[in-house]
Amino acid sequence: MFHFSRLVDLRTGPQIPRRSNLTFTDQFDNLEKHTQWGIEFVEKYTKFVKERSEIETNYAKQIRNLSKKYQPKKNSREEDESKYTFCRAFLTSLNELNDYAGQHEVIAENLTSQIITELSRYLLELKTERKTSFHDGRKAQQHIESSWKQLESCKRKFERDCKEADRAQQYFEKMDADINVTKADVEKARQQAQMRHQMASDSKGDYSSYLQKFNQEQNEHYFTVIPNIFQKLQDMEEKRIDRLGVCMKTFADVDRQVLPIVGKCLDGMTKAAESIEPTTDSKQVVESFKSGFEPPGDVDFEDYGQAMKRTVSETSLSNSREAKEAKEAKERPAGKSKGKLWPFIKNKNKLSLKLGSGPEDFSHLPPEQRRKKLQGKLDDLNKDIQKEMDQRDALTKMKDVYVKNPQMGDPASVDPRLSEIGQNIEKLQFEAQKFEGWLAEVEEKMPSKSDTNRRSGLYENQNNTTVSNNCAQDRESPDGSYTEEQNSETQVKANINPLPPTSSTPDFDDEFDDEETLPTIGTCKALYPFEGHNEGTISVAEGELLYVIEEDKGDGWTRVRRNEEEEGYVPTSYVEVFLETNAKGAMTYI
Repeated sequence: MFHFSRLVDLRTGPQIPRRSNLTFTDQFDNLEKHTQWGIEFVEKYTKFVKERSEIETNYAKQIRNLSKKYQPKKNSREEDESKYTFCRAFLTSLNELNDYAGQHEVIAENLTSQIITELSRYLLELKTERKTSFHDGRKAQQHIESSWKQLESCKRKFERDCKEADRAQQYFEKMDADINVTKADVEKARQQAQMRHQMASDSKGDYSSYLQKFNQEQNEHYFTVIPNIFQKLQDMEEKRIDRLGVCMKTFADVDRQVLPIVGKCLDGMTKAAESIEPTTDSKQVVESFKSGFEPPGDVDFEDYGQAMKRTVSETSLSNSREAKEAKEAKERPAGKSKGKLWPFIKNKNKLSLKLGSGPEDFSHLPPEQRRKKLQGKLDDLNKDIQKEMDQRDALTKMKDVYVKNPQMGDPASVDPRLSEIGQNIEKLQFEAQKFEGWLAEVEEKMPSKSDTNRRSGLYENQNNTTVSNNCAQDRESPDGSYTEEQNSETQVKANINPLPPTSSTPDFDDEFDDEETLPTIGTCKALYPFEGHNEGTISVAEGELLYVIEEDKGDGWTRVRRNEEEEGYVPTSYVEVFLETNAKGAMTYI
């Protein structure tokens, strides 16, 4: 296995220490440059992933803005276009494109969390580890260089003392050989020589011991300290390379993870495109713009040559007027009104239609379109009336409960709201009557009646009294037109705030004395909270699901069960009932 320690020939360290130090310094600098380049490469890759993440974020933002830009606006012509299959397909494609943009946002988020954040944290650890390793290496090198300098100093001192001892020995021998020198001088020279020899011997011992110490430190330096530092650097480098490989794999996996969802988005677009039905759309166009006009009759031939044969009597004033009127009557096709427009003639009211300033009765529209508009308006009014009636019925039941149980509330507190709802119903019913009259007028004038047995949904509420039903029937003639009776206004007003008879309220005590367990006929969901303080009632929370064991019998109360021990009545208008299809007489009163 290759190690960074092999960058230095450690076998030559003890024999040639000076050369080994120089070699180590060179390789140490090379490793420092290489590891610094590795850190810069990690930073460069982190920057690359960050820019890719920004591209994905901007792309997703632009895709979302594009999808939002082409979404149909509310209260605009684009809402009417939703009835065409190709418009619905385009809307589905826009929604799928919005989901597609979301997946690119997921890519950007995963790149940031799984790569950019991890690499940024790892870079700090990598720089700290590298700094510590090279600091230890420089410290070890400084120590070995300092020991080398001390060894050189001991060596020079030993060399100097040896030279001094040699000179002292030669001087002693010279003095001892000279017969003119006194014995004292010879003794002095001999002592000096001995002292120098002792100093040289001491220097030799110091040099020998320090050399042994230096060799031991040098051996430890090159075979233990430096290899350990190089091993740390090698492990750090391998870890850095491995981390880069993992990040590059994650870079690809982030894209691969969203491919299934992206595929579903594209499949949704394809399915939406395949759902387009040209025949259905063309029929929808015909249905939308069908005018109801009859084709014009044949144009009569006008014989201008007859003017030459007219007698003097034909030039009289009375005869001219009669001839003119007869001619105009003949030119007009039978069954056609004078002001009626043919589809290829421009409508003068077209500008006012675009600006939303058309008449209330839609008289500016062709017969068929006018009938549809009036019918739609009438349906909306019926829904509003039904909603008001439901609220009135609920408040009426609540008032009845308050009358029987004053401790639950004041019955008079409900009267203002009942009066307000009654006025609203009266206004809505008046509007509905007005539109019914216009609708009957249009249907009488149309060449063919497709719905002669049309029945107004205004009085089809099951909680209506017999008086209001008779009122609706008296106003409907056998041929589908409506006539106003003298007492119709009185009958409508009498139906505004009817109070249920006392006998219609369920007798809770009698109902719950029956020990027979009623079967479940459906479920219901509470739309509003109900306290249920009265005996025989049950309190429910908004959104709570319950079992229906007895449907509304026309008194405004539905019997429900929470469990085997809890059951009771709740106002029908407070719950949404889902009766089972196989339940006998299953019927929803919501």
